[in-house]
Amino acid sequence: MFDAIKNLGNMGQLMTRAREMQGRMQQLQQDLATRQVTADAGGGMVQATVNGRLELLSIKIDKTRLNPADTEMLEDLVVAATRAAQTKAAAMAAQEMQGLAGELGLPPGMLPGM
Repeated sequence: MFDAIKNLGNMGQLMTRAREMQGRMQQLQQDLATRQVTADAGGGMVQATVNGRLELLSIKIDKTRLNPADTEMLEDLVVAATRAAQTKAAAMAAQEMQGLAGELGLPPGMLPGM
């Protein structure tokens, strides 16, 4: 029982640390929203750009290599380029989260993914 009461003194430190962590997480999420990652598919025929929040920002299509009769291939390339860009952005976000966890003295995997 006395151990539980003794640990209440650490509660203030825990709350301060939690607020600090929350503030750092919000700052990281804002920072990631401004970063852009681009990936391509079809040997550069389609390029997709997403931000660190995995939101699609733009699609570019190389019109010189476009076959208007093969829209199915173009659709597949748009999906592939978008997925590739989102995968790159997710890896970037995960790396940033690991760095933040290390700065805060947390073990790997303690911070939620994006």
